[in-house]
Amino acid sequence: MAEEVTAPPAPEAPVPPKPRPGWRTHPLPKRLALIAIVAVGLWLWKATDLPERQLIFQFTGDGWNSARAVDLQVLDDEEHILKREELFFANGPPPEVTFKMRLPEGTFRALLFVKVEGREPRVRLEERLTVGEGEAIVRQLRLPAASR
Repeated sequence: MAEEVTAPPAPEAPVPPKPRPGWRTHPLPKRLALIAIVAVGLWLWKATDLPERQLIFQFTGDGWNSARAVDLQVLDDEEHILKREELFFANGPPPEVTFKMRLPEGTFRALLFVKVEGREPRVRLEERLTVGEGEAIVRQLRLPAASR
């Protein structure tokens, strides 16, 4: 029988030394950059967000107990409707109605069309709204006397 000849074992390739752990090889700086960009974006988005305002209309005087509907329209200087909401009442409105909307500072027009029982056309009321830093804008409204 022939003797098997075995080759001498191949020398192992030297293992490169592990890089020393440091801040450049750590994954956290890459993630921190992404987190910082997202945080700045959220801050800018929130900083440019319009504050929510409350338009509070107090119904004073006679005739409101026969009102059946109120249609509110808030318009800007260019006559664009920023908010429109209609409320219906079975036995007249409550003494105070609140509408919530996002408005910047400035001057706006509020139109209210009131459907009064027994009157065919809706009664139109117009109010100027000057919005400042406050959250609430309060206006007292009176219905004009019925013309026959």
